[in-house]
Amino acid sequence: MESHLESLIIRPATAGDLPRLTEIYNYYIINTSIAFDTEPMTEEDYQPWFEKYSETGPYRLLMAELDGKTIGSAGSRQYRDHPAFIETVEFGIYLHPDARGRGVGKKLYGALFDAIKNEKVHLVVAGVALPNPASVALHRAMGFTEVGVFDQYAQKNGQYISSMWLQKRV
Repeated sequence: MESHLESLIIRPATAGDLPRLTEIYNYYIINTSIAFDTEPMTEEDYQPWFEKYSETGPYRLLMAELDGKTIGSAGSRQYRDHPAFIETVEFGIYLHPDARGRGVGKKLYGALFDAIKNEKVHLVVAGVALPNPASVALHRAMGFTEVGVFDQYAQKNGQYISSMWLQKRV
C-alpha cells in the first residue's frame, strides 16, 4: 500500500463489501486480542452484524478504499438495546494491518462523525481492548476522553483482556 491518501475513497458499505470486511475482521480474531470473537467468521456469520447498519439514521458503516482495494471500515452502532440509550452510539473501526498508522482511521472517523451529525446522537462511546496504543491515540486525537478501564473483563486464548472506554459528546 504505497499510495498516498489523496486517492482514498470513503463511502457507505454495501453487501458486496462483506467478503473483505470478514477478511479484515478475521485477521484481528486470529492474530490479536483486539477482537473478542474467538473463531474466524464466515460471511454468513457476519451477515446479521452487517444488516444492523443503514445509509440513513445513526447506525452507519463506512468503507475506506485505496487504489480500488478496501483497507478498512468504521461504524456507529446501537450501544445498548434499552430505550434510555437511544441517543448513544458505539463507534468501532478495523483497518487492514498495512493501513494502520497512515491517517486512514482519522479520515474514516471524521467521515463517520460527518455522516451522523444531523442524527439524534448525544454521545459516542468506544471500547478499546488493551494494549492497543494506536487505537487509544486515534480516539484521543478525535476528541474522545477516557472514562475508565474494565480490568480483565474478557478472556481469550487463556489471557485476560482489559478494555479502555472512551466517550465524546456530539
